[in-house]
This record gives sequence, structure tokens and C-alpha cells, in this order.
Amino acid sequence: MTEQATEAPINRVVWPHTHRLVLSHYPPVSLYDDVADPHDWEALAAAQARTNPRIYDEIGDLSKVPPDRRLSGPGASWVMGAFTHSSPDRPTRFSDGSFGLYYAGAALQTALYEHSFHMGRFYAQSALSPGWMSEVRQLVGTLDADLVDLRGDGNAALLDPDDYKAAQEFGTRQNEAGQNGIVYPSVRDPGGECIAILFPDVITPPVQADHFRYYWNGTHVSYAQQITGDRSTFALRSTA
Repeated sequence: MTEQATEAPINRVVWPHTHRLVLSHYPPVSLYDDVADPHDWEALAAAQARTNPRIYDEIGDLSKVPPDRRLSGPGASWVMGAFTHSSPDRPTRFSDGSFGLYYAGAALQTALYEHSFHMGRFYAQSALSPGWMSEVRQLVGTLDADLVDLRGDGNAALLDPDDYKAAQEFGTRQNEAGQNGIVYPSVRDPGGECIAILFPDVITPPVQADHFRYYWNGTHVSYAQQITGDRSTFALRSTA
């Protein structure tokens, strides 16, 4: 880890829009969208489990989010799910999977490049034949928070396109320190910026926007087709 990365500054980041893409088959969870006090969620989940044995699969692991940092109300499901369904089987740039983060881009293009790249890795590992694949939904929120800022020089080790070890160690330290999150240059969309939010209450509950479908050409996701609204098609270059 570089000295500069260890001592990364904390700056206020204000974005009028954040863009996140998630697979469309993930439904919202009513518990999070309710107005109930987040401190009472464990008790409410236990009560609901009497008639819905799968409630814990839907909610995820609430113990991963301190009650005081949980998010509730309309749209909160899209945020909370990123934290309660983390898994060591699905590590990310700033986490080994033991804790979750809410990743998003400052622009839709950046979110498409970042998300489609990782979906492309999954398609390749699954040896899937070329063709139209996953449908994803766009979530749009806002951001106004103090974040650990990696947009300066000296952070190359944390932004390696393939090796996430240094970044995961860095993210773990920020999580343990209770930092709000990290802002960093997009690795897949040069000039773009991304956030990795460490606690749900940092981000505003997003609203659902458009839906897209990815085209897998056998080596990477080469197109994202908007299937709602004006039905635009976005060409995506390989970022491998």
C-alpha cells in the first residue's frame, strides 16, 4: 500500500445524480421500504418468518449493518440489499465480500461500463454462448457526503484493473474506521468517477429509472440496449 493511499484525503462530494445498475430479477424488500424503526427490524423479521420462511433469504444478514446506519423508507431496499447480501463468494474492488458496499457512477455511461465489465467476467467464466443476456435496472440517487478521495495521484495500486488485493485491504480499513465511503476514478470508463459507499445512510434512497439488456459477444459485453423509454442502444468497447 502506498503512503499516499494510506493518507488519502477526505473531501465533500456532492453529485446531483448517482447511477447504479442491478440485475432486474432482484425485487425490493418491503421491510426496508416500511416506516418502521430500523432498530426493530430483527423483531419484525422474526414475526414475518412465521408465515414467510424465506424472509431471511430476502432480507439478508441484518447484522452486517449497524442499526444507526440503516436506511429505511421508499427505495431503501435498493441500498440495503447491497450490504445485507454481501458474500465472500462475491468479492469486489474494495471488499473481500465480508462486508457490502453500494457502488455507483456519477454518469450512466460509467455505470454501464463498470457493471457490464463484471457481468462479462461472469459470462466468460460460465462459458455462455454469445447472445442477449441479463436485464438490468438503473437506480438513480443523489450524494452529499464526506468521502475518502482517491482521485489524486499515488493511488495506482488501489486502482489496478485486475488485482484487487491492495484495494480490498484499504476498503477494510476504511470500513473499520467508520468512513462513509470512497470516491475514485473509474477503471473501466476513463474520465468517469465512481463511489463505493460503506454504509447505507450515506446515500439517498434511489428511484428506479430505465431498464437495459446486455449483449454478450463471446468476449465482452459489446452493447447495452435500453428496453424502456427511447430504447437507445449503447456501444461498449472492451475494457479487459
